[in-house]
Amino acid sequence: MKCSLCNNEAVIFLRYNGSHLCDKHFIKFFQKRVNLEFRNELKIRNPVRLGVALSGGKDSAVALFETNRIFGKRKDVSIVAVTIDEGISSYRPETIRVAESLTKKLGIEHRILKIEDSFGTTMDEVSEGGRLAPCSYCGVFRRKLINSAGIDEGIDYMITGLNLDDTAQSVMMNIVRGDISRLGRMGPHHAVKDGLVPRLLPLRRISEKEVMIYAILQGIEFSHAVCPYADRAIRNEFRESIDRWEERSPGTKYSILNSFERIKSLIPPEGDVKVGKCKVCGSPTAGDVCQSCSFERELGTWT
Repeated sequence: MKCSLCNNEAVIFLRYNGSHLCDKHFIKFFQKRVNLEFRNELKIRNPVRLGVALSGGKDSAVALFETNRIFGKRKDVSIVAVTIDEGISSYRPETIRVAESLTKKLGIEHRILKIEDSFGTTMDEVSEGGRLAPCSYCGVFRRKLINSAGIDEGIDYMITGLNLDDTAQSVMMNIVRGDISRLGRMGPHHAVKDGLVPRLLPLRRISEKEVMIYAILQGIEFSHAVCPYADRAIRNEFRESIDRWEERSPGTKYSILNSFERIKSLIPPEGDVKVGKCKVCGSPTAGDVCQSCSFERELGTWT
């Protein structure tokens, strides 16, 4: 099949807009959307330090590559990649190796933090003794550690590789749970709140498939490793349902994202919950004790 814009062979068919694109035009289309998203999410008026949450997978690798492409040569912007080692022996060492290799090639600072050092356990250990699926603990610990790293490193904005598929799944999960407060707290964040590093999501309007193809075309190194505990997450059920809807009605994922944008504008800045500070660690929380400290107490790793 030929590219819709030239006579070259197409590398991708975008069902949601009916276009076939060759490698050159797809890369241009991809970068144009990332440029626009950064422009909408980030207004640089003073020197800023950008953090990129780098797992080593395709999404975070592309997020780092794009952040460096746009801001790498600016003197008023510094970039640091932050990798969290959850303690998953069959998975994380390979992704860390890739993350180290990528940051070295791009000439970007790289920080690696271990969940075990901060919370006294690993996800391998949690998988054996936790009441919930490992993903429940991992997500909470990882988010807290990324935020703490952002504060310690003087990061003004933390960039993640959340793509369109991830965003649509998160929106639907929060709606099904009736968690309007969490829905309102979803990124991107335009305001700075005490104790929280605002998140930027430059890939949130780009599908997982497009991110994969872009990474391959650009020769971006990333790990294909899959977390051994991922199949236990309820998110998989939402992923499968949304993928079926997208197959039957192309553009569904964009519709979910656009609906979320309209809903979010109607939710008060703090949602329906007043945010205070955890009595144990001082982190922002809606209750007396944050979820991370609650999990530590449950697992018996509280120090």
